[in-house]
Amino acid sequence: MPLLNLGILAHVDAGKTSLTERLLHSAGVIDEVGSVDAGSTTTDTLALERRRGITIKSAVVSFPLGAVTVNLIDTPGHPDFIAEVERVLGVLDGAVLVVSAVEGVQAQTRVLMRTLRQLRIPTLVFVNKIDRRGARDTAVLRQMAQRLAVPLVPMGTAAGLGTRAARFLPGLGPAALEALADRDDGLLAAYLDGGVPEARLRRALVAHTRRASVHPVYFGSAITGAGVAELTDGIQRLLPTAAGDPDGPLSGTVFKAERGPAGEKVAYARLFSGTLRVRDRVPFGDGRGDRNGSGDRDGREDSGTDRRARVTEGRVTEGPVTEGRVTALAVFDHGTDTRADRAGAGRIVKVWGLDGIRIGDALGTPGRSYEHHFAPPTLETVVVPGPGTDRRSLHLALTQLAEQDPLIGVRHDELRGETSVSLYGEVQKEVVQATLADEYGLDVTFRETTTLCVERPVGTGHAVEFNKKDANPFLATVGLRVDPAPPGTGVAFRLEVELGSMPYAFFKAVEDTVRETLGQGLHGWQVTDCTVAMTHSGYSPRQSHAHQGFDKSMSSTGHDFRGLTPLVLTEALRRAGTLVHEPVHRFRLEAPADTLGALLPVLARLGAVPETAGTHGTACVLEGTVPAARVHALERRLPGLTRGEGELETAFDHYAPVTRGTVPERPRTDHNPLNRKEYLLNVTRRVGE
Repeated sequence: MPLLNLGILAHVDAGKTSLTERLLHSAGVIDEVGSVDAGSTTTDTLALERRRGITIKSAVVSFPLGAVTVNLIDTPGHPDFIAEVERVLGVLDGAVLVVSAVEGVQAQTRVLMRTLRQLRIPTLVFVNKIDRRGARDTAVLRQMAQRLAVPLVPMGTAAGLGTRAARFLPGLGPAALEALADRDDGLLAAYLDGGVPEARLRRALVAHTRRASVHPVYFGSAITGAGVAELTDGIQRLLPTAAGDPDGPLSGTVFKAERGPAGEKVAYARLFSGTLRVRDRVPFGDGRGDRNGSGDRDGREDSGTDRRARVTEGRVTEGPVTEGRVTALAVFDHGTDTRADRAGAGRIVKVWGLDGIRIGDALGTPGRSYEHHFAPPTLETVVVPGPGTDRRSLHLALTQLAEQDPLIGVRHDELRGETSVSLYGEVQKEVVQATLADEYGLDVTFRETTTLCVERPVGTGHAVEFNKKDANPFLATVGLRVDPAPPGTGVAFRLEVELGSMPYAFFKAVEDTVRETLGQGLHGWQVTDCTVAMTHSGYSPRQSHAHQGFDKSMSSTGHDFRGLTPLVLTEALRRAGTLVHEPVHRFRLEAPADTLGALLPVLARLGAVPETAGTHGTACVLEGTVPAARVHALERRLPGLTRGEGELETAFDHYAPVTRGTVPERPRTDHNPLNRKEYLLNVTRRVGE
């Protein structure tokens, strides 16, 4: 039976989970439509989700739709949980974007549609809540055309807006023909020759929807069921089913991970090719190498690890690096997951037995690349353990939470005995606090949230230290050059020495340590958007005294390269210089026009820069940028400045150099290679242990 992996996405409170319930009820999977308010929905399984009435974790549920089996993935709508949405997008065949007929296009709506377009995911739009007071149809269509800037094909009109009798009237009108003819020369020619038969129009609609060049729009209500039958028909006819060869090489992507009742790791994966079986030995990894330290401390590789090293354009790259045996499998069918012995291409599966697996890892042969399309977290807070809370237990719990959400970083400061977490917002902080209490029995509070900055090199810097020369206590030669790279490119590591000049494990030790060291730049912030080239290398081959075994004092080990690299890289960074950049949000502010005089001085004091201004009737619309650190203050001030009528949308846009006040510094949590004496005292003592 054909498979369709379908995502339901929306701004918070647009009715996404209610639509999921209605679809499951229509398919006969559930007997009664669950209520978000009552905490009885199928996909909100966490107690915290039911209490709060919001989706926090993505959930998979399956239902039959004619000849197609749909794996429906309900995703969070709150922007604090955008990382959960991001992971789902890479495994979808199609999507339904839900928009409220009352609130219209909101900040998250625009972020989601922009990303769906970037990934070219075929998407239907469902305008929900037509039964609510204040519901609009043509006005919301115009708003979507303006603010989403995508080609829309209305699949009909709404009648009885704002009443329980509201309904959807299907039918392709002139707007549909216009949208399709703009993208189909043959259709346009037929129209100019005398008309387009409806059958041809519908064939064109299917083709262009599956190419993600147009987006059909339905109106309805998830609560009353209006328009849902037409939407399900569109899902079945217009969206493409999963492709993939079950007899091909195994290739899949992990998009979710959780812990089972016994603490075992369970991975959710989409299979793009091949067949996965229980007891299969499966390679997995992220293509970046060993995730916990480049093998054995003496430079020897871990057993059971397949490195598959190669050099591409002077860079060290790798395929999957670990293998594990699948102990159990589950597939999704008729509303739940069921155990299976095998699963083929197109399936979404739950996999047990791959203990080291992480979100974003490839199963088998790497296929689709796993890229971030949303901004990283821009906030950080220190977790304060309550009375009687064990710090070790807290650190373990936070680490497990972070492995379920790879964009949420945990940073442990051994010197101060503090643990920090990076977050998207205050709601997420409250959820972390409640999760620690409910699932781990840990009582915590948080310090005030601070903004996460980054550092970027402003020039080129080069440094080198030679094996056992010039106060270098390590049996290693490392030379590194740091060059700035365009914003958004991240960190690249490349070799300008021969790969065969020393054992590969030493090169890998240098690369891993470079990436780790760049987590704390000259001002303590993560260094990004740069290229680090290894310009010098050298080592002492394995040696021993006569009739004795391997002697570490005479032979280079991984310790030597991991110990020397931070000193060399930090010196190269010092010579290059770095500039601290703060996160900047793009804002859209709509307020009564007569409040503009009070708004502008406040925006200026907060560092906001209005770039465009316009009027919609009696309202004024400002768009521009504002430092992320000032967004919360703007949100607090806005109601008083606009008589409670102001509406503010913000979303991360870019990083900009800090130009106001003193340059923010972040306390270091490493051995501080900026202070050579202090660093060597700590590291050489550890090396000698």
